[in-house]
Amino acid sequence: MKKVFVLFSSLVLLSLLLAACGPTPTPPPPVTVVVTEVVTQPPTLAPTAAPPTPTPVASVDPSTLAQKGKLLICSDIPYPPQEFFDANGNPTGSDIEIGFEIANRLGLQGVVVNSVFDTIIAAVTSGKCDIIISAQNITADRQKQVSMIPYFQAGQSMVVAKGNPQNINAPTDLCGKSAAAESGTTEADYLQGTGDYKGKGLPADCSAAGKPAVTVVVTQKDTDALQQLQAGKVAAYFADSPVASYYTVQHPDQFQVVGQIIEPAMEGISVPCGQSDCTSAPLSPLGQAVQTALKSMIADGTYVKILTKYGLQSGAVNP
Repeated sequence: MKKVFVLFSSLVLLSLLLAACGPTPTPPPPVTVVVTEVVTQPPTLAPTAAPPTPTPVASVDPSTLAQKGKLLICSDIPYPPQEFFDANGNPTGSDIEIGFEIANRLGLQGVVVNSVFDTIIAAVTSGKCDIIISAQNITADRQKQVSMIPYFQAGQSMVVAKGNPQNINAPTDLCGKSAAAESGTTEADYLQGTGDYKGKGLPADCSAAGKPAVTVVVTQKDTDALQQLQAGKVAAYFADSPVASYYTVQHPDQFQVVGQIIEPAMEGISVPCGQSDCTSAPLSPLGQAVQTALKSMIADGTYVKILTKYGLQSGAVNP
């Protein structure tokens, strides 16, 4: 047993000597954790934005914000090219850059809160974020719940499988077939005849044409609705026209846009109004500050530069 111990001790000593003579081992690089639920604005996220404004264009009462010194922006990601994650997991897109630039011009730090679209208004009215920038069409139903500042215009488009195997060229071609859309969207309301389309929309059009109703698949996230088409479970995917075009450009071998753009609509930045019915309520002080920052972006060209970066300049507005 002693011989074994001596041999073992010699080996340990030899190992220590060799380690001392060898190069110093390089420590492993630090591990970076990326948080995608709430992401603070990275300094290089918006290269098209104007340099930081030395003096805020409007003041914001800190007590009205969810977090001091920050503007929390609710957005439903992904919905490209308006909101999506880049290769590093950071939020980007035209809506995200517009939101960060508004925050910058108010002397605040922009923070994105990734939210489910179907409950995004409840998120802002309950104080989980300060504003919503998430491709929200301005509708009468939404204007009852929040104040909406116009900032972009887009229509709705149908996406089908490449080659259009079911020959869909107009919305009524979906009668008796199936279509998918994200829950809480204008598209889902149009397909189901709900919300602002109650008693109208595609169900009424199918009925008037003597055709069977469309079968609607409503999903929690927009990407899930697209996957329904990708898997061949529905005949069409319905989304805002910029998003529909983006997916067909990214996957030209799988998808194509059919028909014409349906009902172009104004999109708005949503801000709580502090009242039970926001329809006629004036903009809150925070809403006024956001509107002032947006107008300053439009005036100096930053707003159009951001939209142009994502190929969305045709949807520019001047509120």
